[in-house]
Amino acid sequence: MKRAAFRLQPVLELRRSEERAAAAAAAEAANAAADADRRATEYETALATAVLPRSLPAGQFLAAMTLLRTAATDASDARALATASAEQSALVRARWTAAAQRTKGLERLRERHMAELQHAEDTAEERAVDDLVTGRAGRSATRPADDCAEDMEQGHETGEVPWRV
Repeated sequence: MKRAAFRLQPVLELRRSEERAAAAAAAEAANAAADADRRATEYETALATAVLPRSLPAGQFLAAMTLLRTAATDASDARALATASAEQSALVRARWTAAAQRTKGLERLRERHMAELQHAEDTAEERAVDDLVTGRAGRSATRPADDCAEDMEQGHETGEVPWRV
């Protein structure tokens, strides 16, 4: 018996490839977010450990303060980038989750389709076995017409109906 093809198989394969692409994008976004967080932490650590000497001429003090302010701005920008990268990573992860759910839904449909096919095969097999068994029983139960007529006549005389097994 030829098995019916799962008509949504191409769609399932497409969904699986979309899920793989979304998983790769989620991994890439997670790595980018982790790198951005690491850089922001490095900037913040470098800024926190910066110490100005107690006495500096006015020009050097002004240059040092400008440098520290620039470093603080860089650290702040790095932290903002890390936060944005983390949010982007969460969005990409959500897309991956949605793609996985769509794929899972089609996989459940495919499993149900396969179960129905198996059930149909099992039912057909049971029906064939029943037909074989019923056919044999019907053939073995048939007797010549003379025997049946004779049994019926005997039953009418005695009031009993003899049954043969």
